Amino acid sequence: MAKKVNGFIKLQIPAGQANPSPPVGPALGQAGLNIMEFCKAFNADTQNMEQGIPIPVKITVYQDKSFTFEKKTPPASYYIKKAARLGKGAEMPGTEVVGAVTMDQLREIAELKKADLNANDVDAACKILAGTARSMGVTVEG
Repeated sequence: MAKKVNGFIKLQIPAGQANPSPPVGPALGQAGLNIMEFCKAFNADTQNMEQGIPIPVKITVYQDKSFTFEKKTPPASYYIKKAARLGKGAEMPGTEVVGAVTMDQLREIAELKKADLNANDVDAACKILAGTARSMGVTVEG
C-alpha cells in the first residue's frame, strides 16, 4: 500500500551545504521530519556537484514522518550570472545594463535546464532564458 502524502516543502539549498540552521531546520522541524537525516542524505546526494550551487529541492512529506526529495537544476538566474561573470543582477532592471550574454551561452544553459523548463525545443527555451536575462539587466547579443 502506498504511503499517504502529508505535504510538500520547497527549499533552495546550496549543494553539499545543507545544515539544520534556517531555512532547512525550521521548515523540516515544522513538518516533524528528522532534520539531520535529510541533511546527510542531501549532502551525500550533492557531494559530486560544484559546492555552493543553489539547488531547488521538493521534499515530499509522508504521514509516517518519512520523506523523499527531488532535486531540480539550479535556477536560470544562477547560470546567467555565471555566463555574464556577474555577482548580482541590476538594481533597476530595464534602465541599467550590468552585463551581456550571447545566444550560444543561452543555448548551453537551455541544454542544462531543458528538463525543468516548460519548452518544446531549445529555441523556445532560449526565449524563456532571454526574458530572464533581460529582467536581470543583462542584454542578449546575437
